[in-house]
Amino acid sequence: MQALALDMGGSHIGCGVVEGDRLLGSSSIDCRGALSLADMLPTIAHTLRTLQQSVGTSGHWAGMAIGFPGIVDARTGRILSALKKYEDALDIDLASWVRNEFDMELRVENDARMAVLGEYFAGAGKGIKNLVMMTLGTGIGTGVILNANLLRGVHAHAGCFGGHMAARFDGRPCHCGNIGCAEAEAGGWSMPLVLREWPGFPQSSLAEIASPGFRELFAHAELGDRVASQVWERCLHIWAATAVSLIHAYDPQVLLLGGGVMQNPYPVVSFVQDYVNQHTWSSWGKARVCAAALGNSAALLGAIPLLTEDMHAATV
Repeated sequence: MQALALDMGGSHIGCGVVEGDRLLGSSSIDCRGALSLADMLPTIAHTLRTLQQSVGTSGHWAGMAIGFPGIVDARTGRILSALKKYEDALDIDLASWVRNEFDMELRVENDARMAVLGEYFAGAGKGIKNLVMMTLGTGIGTGVILNANLLRGVHAHAGCFGGHMAARFDGRPCHCGNIGCAEAEAGGWSMPLVLREWPGFPQSSLAEIASPGFRELFAHAELGDRVASQVWERCLHIWAATAVSLIHAYDPQVLLLGGGVMQNPYPVVSFVQDYVNQHTWSSWGKARVCAAALGNSAALLGAIPLLTEDMHAATV
């Protein structure tokens, strides 16, 4: 069984053809600066067709699955809310677009939920019935597997708002309306803002970079830049504190860390594990912190389990 898959991240759209738990082919579309999904659809369609032709297909299609960076109810197939990215998606009939372009059925889900579904189905979460994943990238996305079911909640909010747990009650305003959210304090989109306000930033080597992100932050910290080192250390503590909050909220056996940040060689996992061991309250032991296994393919490999899920029974 094969499927087309889209992972609509903050800076890139991942496109893939999957077969079971294998990614047959993938490509990435740079979407930085793109606010309109309608403008991106022709490029997406062309990229997916090119992938289909390049990998060869069996013709046994489960459909297309889209991981979208917003509030999504997969049970009704509706994108309910977008936040500063593809806000026109609420007015686009994506199901009709998929039928017209590819003669397939569509399922759409929050992108971080699709990522944890992919890790549960084919990656580091395989066989783990109670699992939380935190994706560290442009934003901070979270997804939860609870008793072997993807957690969604009555309004489709449950499990995917971990990046909007408050890390500081007096912190930075977040796009979501909250103050001091984890991603407003230590997400990729907020890094240039955090750095510009940091004491001593004008003297930092990072000041010469137009929009410094995690890659530059880590590299300059390794070179001994004081501001880079301080902000990197702060990010680690915010991610670790958020991990503790997620463990207290959802009681997982394992917490996975994924996203672009995990491409850095710094031992993020061991830092978070040590923090979790020190700061979580538990009656049974400590949740294990692990690196996600699938990298940028996690959400794409969530396509088959999403497309084959019985939505009539999906009440969690």
